[in-house]
Amino acid sequence: METRARVLIDCNDAKGLVYRISKVFFEKDMNIDSNREFVDKDSGRFFMRSVVTGKFEPQELLAELKATVPEEADIKVIVPKPKKIILMATKESHALGDILIRHADGELDAQIECVIANHDTLETLVRRFDIPFFCIPADGMNREEHEERVMELIDTFEFDFIVLAKYMRILTPKFVKAYPHKIINIHHSFLPAFIGANPYKQAHDRGVKIIGATAHFVTDDLDEGPIIAQDVIPVNHRMEWRDMQRAGRDVEKVVLSRALSYVLNDRVFVHGNKTVVF
Repeated sequence: METRARVLIDCNDAKGLVYRISKVFFEKDMNIDSNREFVDKDSGRFFMRSVVTGKFEPQELLAELKATVPEEADIKVIVPKPKKIILMATKESHALGDILIRHADGELDAQIECVIANHDTLETLVRRFDIPFFCIPADGMNREEHEERVMELIDTFEFDFIVLAKYMRILTPKFVKAYPHKIINIHHSFLPAFIGANPYKQAHDRGVKIIGATAHFVTDDLDEGPIIAQDVIPVNHRMEWRDMQRAGRDVEKVVLSRALSYVLNDRVFVHGNKTVVF
């Protein structure tokens, strides 16, 4: 029986890497279904994503590849299966609802373990999709105490990624450190120009002509982690700020969905504070 796998290679660049890696596939009588590679000239780093099929043992393939590429390489041989995700939200429904619908339609190649929120506003929505919902209010607790309770719940699940579907709380360094490159956030792309509770009104008052959204991995630098996906749409003087807000929310959910597709299909390499996305 044939095995299908995604091979991800991140290593120092060297001459003949594509040939040497492809030779391993050839000698194991494997077929390369798709292949993408990229060299970052500034760092001299080589990135390659291959989808291969054949009769092979993933661990044996991994060992042969490690013997072929330069030392200190990060190599993964992944046999695809739906990844597990945890969703976190507050009160806004657009990003969360879009993910739930895509999941229900079989469009999202993932298993949603649960939704965690700091308000119960979205519980009825989530229950309609037969997804477990947990509300952990922050009332009467400081940020650290609230996060301790959230992390205790998160750690009862096995998961690959935590998705902040408009979770409107700033995470502490302790939380971020516990799940490195596993937390994905979505926000409008006005930052750092327009911050605060109503950025769309600020943008409207300034007369901006484009609005957009950014999906990124969360780091200790607020909203400055490695970017996974972005997009923009034009706006004009005829639009009120609420019209811009509605349009912006549409962009947010599309960009978050695109970013999720990339990470769930192992298309994203984190490289410093940037990403390589195939």
